[in-house]
Amino acid sequence: MNSFPVNFCRAAFHALAIVALLVLFAAIPAEAQNTKAVPPPVAVQVSAVPIEAFDPRDTARRRFGALDYRGGVVLSSSNKDFGGISGLRLAPDGTSFFAVIDKGRWLKGRITYDGAAPSGMADVTMAPVLGPDGQPLSRRGWFDTESIAADGDTLYVGIERVNRIVRFDAKAVLTAGITARGQPLDAPQIGNLLNNKGLEALAFVPRGLPLGGTLVALSESTLDADGNILAFLIGGPSPGAFAVKRSADYDISDAATLPGGDILILERKFSWVSGVAIRIRRLALAGLKPGATVDGPVIFEADFAYQIDNMEALAVHRARDGALVLTLISDDNFSPIQRTLLLQFTLRDE
Repeated sequence: MNSFPVNFCRAAFHALAIVALLVLFAAIPAEAQNTKAVPPPVAVQVSAVPIEAFDPRDTARRRFGALDYRGGVVLSSSNKDFGGISGLRLAPDGTSFFAVIDKGRWLKGRITYDGAAPSGMADVTMAPVLGPDGQPLSRRGWFDTESIAADGDTLYVGIERVNRIVRFDAKAVLTAGITARGQPLDAPQIGNLLNNKGLEALAFVPRGLPLGGTLVALSESTLDADGNILAFLIGGPSPGAFAVKRSADYDISDAATLPGGDILILERKFSWVSGVAIRIRRLALAGLKPGATVDGPVIFEADFAYQIDNMEALAVHRARDGALVLTLISDDNFSPIQRTLLLQFTLRDE
């Protein structure tokens, strides 16, 4: 007997089954198709070596511009993923911290002290930064996490390469960490910043101040028509674009808000001749408005003759002795020839 009709029916049935499976698979959201196990939080042991003097040429010197050196440490770990710290926010007591690593990871723990000087880090945990789908941001290409700002129990994380901001519940990050999911912020104005010169720094203006409730977003070195650095006021009473006066080839690497609302911007530059240099400028809150180009005095400047590296993170807190303390951390770019430095200074004449 000729089996062609039977075989044809079987083949047709198999073909229809495959088509049905493909249709069913296509109906599953892409996020669900790409779901993978999320790496668990990892405890990180961090070693610290004290930096007794910020200026190795004059070990007794403590004053540098408007800052007094309190102390610092060189941080290291056997964990290959430790490093690349690009953004930092401290609890009011200057101990507990959140940091972001530019490969899309949280770093949280405590800064330890020997008297007034930082002595290291303890209880350090590292975990991936998660998006709204519960998957690491890095899996969608959002890995260049460069900045962090705090509004009470809300954390904002800035991602440079894609120029996006993701909002987190700070309590969820603190208690759950790995399960805290970020929600993308609707901020289309930052989307046109340049790929590797884009969103680099975030600062939040406390509520109750002029511009209270405003998230200040600054690019690294996307320039306007006049050669100044583009920045944005997001939310708050008067959102819009403004610019920061660029000078001496410095680019922005981070920002932090002072108690009165003024913004400190950490800047850096590099040349193969002179190496790395950093400075901090103070921008008056009153000057931040749409369409403005703002400038401010340099309160601190240092080159490679001092104990600096690729300084990328800046945070402010009030110490127990009443001093207003600036904490700076460097991004070592996971390079064996660079260091992760944690430096603290007192801001005088605040």
